[in-house]
Amino acid sequence: MNFLAEIKEAVVISLNSIRANKVRSFLATLGIVIGIMTVTILQTAIEGINRAFEKSISAVGADVLYVQKFEWFGKEDWSVYRNRRDIDWQQFEYALDNISSAESVCPTVGSGATVTYQDFVSENMPVFGTTDEYQKTLGLEVAEGRFFTKRESDGGWGVCVIGYDIKDAFFQSVDPIGKVIQIDGHNFKVIGTYDKMGSMLGLFSLDNRVIIPIKSFFKIFGTKRSLTINIKATSVDALEDTKEEVRSVMKRARKIPITGKEDFGINQQEAFKQTYESLTALIKTIGTAITLLSLIVGSIGIANIMFVSVKERTKEIGIRKAIGAKRSTILLQFLIEAVTICLVGGTLGLLIAFPVSLVIDAFLLPTVMPLWVIVVALVISAIAGIVAGFFPAWSASKLDPVDALRYE
Repeated sequence: MNFLAEIKEAVVISLNSIRANKVRSFLATLGIVIGIMTVTILQTAIEGINRAFEKSISAVGADVLYVQKFEWFGKEDWSVYRNRRDIDWQQFEYALDNISSAESVCPTVGSGATVTYQDFVSENMPVFGTTDEYQKTLGLEVAEGRFFTKRESDGGWGVCVIGYDIKDAFFQSVDPIGKVIQIDGHNFKVIGTYDKMGSMLGLFSLDNRVIIPIKSFFKIFGTKRSLTINIKATSVDALEDTKEEVRSVMKRARKIPITGKEDFGINQQEAFKQTYESLTALIKTIGTAITLLSLIVGSIGIANIMFVSVKERTKEIGIRKAIGAKRSTILLQFLIEAVTICLVGGTLGLLIAFPVSLVIDAFLLPTVMPLWVIVVALVISAIAGIVAGFFPAWSASKLDPVDALRYE
């Protein structure tokens, strides 16, 4: 109980000291305020970006391989990928017939088109052609209606499934199912809509797409386009084995010798994750360096004010020691005072960081401030107080009571 009483007394004394020297205390804690504000904003931004990334990357699918003529994050010059042979329909059919370890396989091909409904017109709208296996392979969740069937897919019927953004723009107060839209002047009946998916890494929306049977796509846009072959493995654990089989099958399909160089890419979610993690690691390193610099400056300021406080209260320390105060009590008093000052600075930093993070979330990047960020910020403040206040507190505890009472 005596220990708790000492802590309570030390906190009261430190708060009184802050109130008595408001300007000095504020200037001393400015570095802590800036440091905590920086680390908090950085962590809220990283946490927000992480959550947005996880949501976006889920659309790629952890168990899906994407065979394309280029790599997502390849080391080759873009001209190398551009000059590669297209992946055509015959190669897709060969892959479909020969890949045995896949749960499902489907092709996709895309183009921009003018999409209209009555008086509504949208130019350069992404239109994707695929087969009935698309829903199973990519895990597309249908919100209303249904996806097209194998018969509709094989027959190249004029049916389509639209994203949330198109539904919201064209059919605000109308049920879209059964309505007819035009894609570059060709009629397509809306048979389904899919769930809102958001954007891919904040770069482009996944909700403004029109999905049609691939043979209908070929009728409108032609067949001289490179396909993406989407391959869903039986599980994430089986992904690497499926990848090796896909590599072998695609080499045969494209008539590449066993030892020949591949002229296609097998892309997967992991490529996004590796690139993202290397980018965020750099951001964290820079942010940590800035935060440490601010905290070092702040700690020096706190240490300075604590040494001044010890000098100003030398006689008080002498009186307390003369009436029996222990060295540990004096040490604890000044140490808690330094921690309290830093916690006040840390709290101010949090109070500033919160509205700033809301502004960043509204106009720049997604931000999230979970409870653990607040706890970490306050813990860092307390540690900075302990580091900054230890030597002044130690010097105060070592004062000789006789010399302290004589100090003027």
